[in-house]
Amino acid sequence: MDAALIAKCADPTLAPAIVEQFISAVGSDDPLAVTVKADGRLVLIPKPRSPDEAMGVVKDYVGHAIVRVGITQFPAGVGVGDPSQLRPDMFDVCSNLRTGTGIFAKVARIVTKWYGRPTNSELLPQLVDDAIYAWKTETFEGDNVFLANDPGGPTFMNTASEEPSDDDDRAEPAPESEDSSQSAEPGEAAEAGMRIDISRIGGGR
Repeated sequence: MDAALIAKCADPTLAPAIVEQFISAVGSDDPLAVTVKADGRLVLIPKPRSPDEAMGVVKDYVGHAIVRVGITQFPAGVGVGDPSQLRPDMFDVCSNLRTGTGIFAKVARIVTKWYGRPTNSELLPQLVDDAIYAWKTETFEGDNVFLANDPGGPTFMNTASEEPSDDDDRAEPAPESEDSSQSAEPGEAAEAGMRIDISRIGGGR
């Protein structure tokens, strides 16, 4: 991805290298990309040829299925009660990058807080892998990361979005369950030492 575009549009609390890794792992080369999943299954849809066609698909499925859009494939319609409130700029590259990385930064803060906000840089790859996996599955430690409140504090080991509360300062890392390594799916995320309990997660990655 173009460095100038990242500098202009991406969430400033995310390092450019992490933005590139995030887009590479979850994104699309097509700004008009729409991915629809219902009951864990991919719904085949015609490839949109214009923002209007893409918006039409989104409005048809939001509220009935999981709809991911644009280059970051962020979930459309989260927190939107009426499809008419959806904005067509979600298919603009800069706007999509801004929104998608902003949501991913929140996911990063959720993951970072769970780990006790570590400062050991050797843990950064594991934090990023866990955040990307949470983005793909929508879930981290049994909670929907897109609906969860932003805990504030550091985004991975970068800058802070806001000052943490007193309760946040006392947060300790959650203990790893004895069978956590066995509950994780095989693959790169598990090899990175992922500590997400995915036993309650349905569907694929």
